[in-house]
Amino acid sequence: MFRYALFDLDGTLTDPGEGITKSIQYSFEWHGIPVEDRKELEVYIGPPLRDEFMIRLKVDEEKADSLAAKFRERYNDVGWKENVLIPGVPEALKTLRRVGFRLALASSKPVTVATRVLRHFDLEQYFDAICCSAPDGSHALKKDIVARALAELQVPEEEKPLAVMVGDRKHDVIGGKANGIATVGLLTGYGSREELTAAGADFIAASPGDMVQWLLV
Repeated sequence: MFRYALFDLDGTLTDPGEGITKSIQYSFEWHGIPVEDRKELEVYIGPPLRDEFMIRLKVDEEKADSLAAKFRERYNDVGWKENVLIPGVPEALKTLRRVGFRLALASSKPVTVATRVLRHFDLEQYFDAICCSAPDGSHALKKDIVARALAELQVPEEEKPLAVMVGDRKHDVIGGKANGIATVGLLTGYGSREELTAAGADFIAASPGDMVQWLLV
């Protein structure tokens, strides 16, 4: 049985779709980038936004920084409140804590906003560590965040086989594997089964309950 579990936030604990896509649309329109269908912006949910803007829009660092700053302007004000708690999450976290797990949040979201979301849904109580990007969105590489979370949980090298990273996108799986730990892909968010399988997830869970059952085997 595992003893340590690291969790992504967006698409794993909460559904941020409305707040993130509306805030990206706000940023794009301010920068003169047309948005025909807000649903198309869901591809940006999960990975570090600044990097994803550079990749998908083919913009330089200065433009990506400007896009990310405008996004945060709306998201930090009202977008984060548009999160929806994923069914089964509180029960899953409570179960894991009850059987002795140590838990950490490992999210690319800025720490200030991530903490606000956890408190809003009364989830902060379950976590021993909260590891995220800096308030300005920097230091957001998932492999580095996972490494920090493992350090804050004080997971010794010999106990890494007892640690797992849980997330809904390939970046979560890749970040966990880069640190030598097991990974669970959750289908509650924005990554498909194909994406998570291709990234090498050790288990694909349809729900938080399925995830807990696998972790307790």
